[in-house]
Amino acid sequence: MVFQKNTINGIFCFLALFFTSFFGANAQELFNSKVLTPEKSFPSGVEGPAVGSNGTVYAVNFAKPGTIGQVTADGTASLFVELPSGSVGNGIRFDSKGNMLIADYTKHNILKINMLTKEITVFAHNPKMSQPNDIAIDNKDRLFASDPNWKAGTGRIWRVDLDGKTTMLDSMGTTNGIEVSPDNKYLYVNESVQRKVWKYDLNEKGEVSNKRLIHEFPDFGMDGMRCDIDGNLYITRHGKGTVVKLSPEGKLIREINTLGKLPSNIAFGGKDGKTAYITLQDKGYLESFRVDKPGREWQMLKKK
Repeated sequence: MVFQKNTINGIFCFLALFFTSFFGANAQELFNSKVLTPEKSFPSGVEGPAVGSNGTVYAVNFAKPGTIGQVTADGTASLFVELPSGSVGNGIRFDSKGNMLIADYTKHNILKINMLTKEITVFAHNPKMSQPNDIAIDNKDRLFASDPNWKAGTGRIWRVDLDGKTTMLDSMGTTNGIEVSPDNKYLYVNESVQRKVWKYDLNEKGEVSNKRLIHEFPDFGMDGMRCDIDGNLYITRHGKGTVVKLSPEGKLIREINTLGKLPSNIAFGGKDGKTAYITLQDKGYLESFRVDKPGREWQMLKKK
């Protein structure tokens, strides 16, 4: 009996050690940010990012302002295109046809790039915009653009329809990160200076209602924001050097440290959609970390 007990105890100890080591190692790989591209390969205005259908990561301002850079899975960065003279990009998204859409904040445009020919056209223009900053997209290819006025501490939200028509949806604080929920029923917007995250109901016509505050931070600013397939929000904390994960209701789930202190934006990609790519303005590069659920934008690419 003693031999059997010792044997059984030994087996349990072995299994416990195996599962702890296996799952513990996997757990350590999640939410552990690592450098992806060389430092200073992008200037301080590095933003974007977005992942194309081929898995390439794109970000604005490669080597100099007014460009779009491309980054391969191994971290090799190179020039993709130069934007028209005077245009400087910020947020990037892809529509269901694979076109790249870019918020051109200096010229108050949304630019469109044909990924096959690299032809660049003006998809939408509104001189009343302060500066289209970040953009989100719904399942109908409608865009939603944040439009901060940094000097005044105010901002607006715009909808951009398929014909390029722009409609102002709301005015608020310094709007920055913006995202649509996976079921296309909610629009999330954050305010950088006011440190607040807002949630709107979003109807079939692209109209918003029922604005409510779901989270407020006591310190540091916010920038880019994206959802995973469960609707959890990943928000970059500019100045704090972290990315926070919030539930769809605004509950803080976790906070992920980045190696740089100025994360500007975030996107999801990789073979399984579980790689987060973050642009770091103080380092002038991209970092990446693994997550537990694929990103919504990766899911959208797979449906194309």
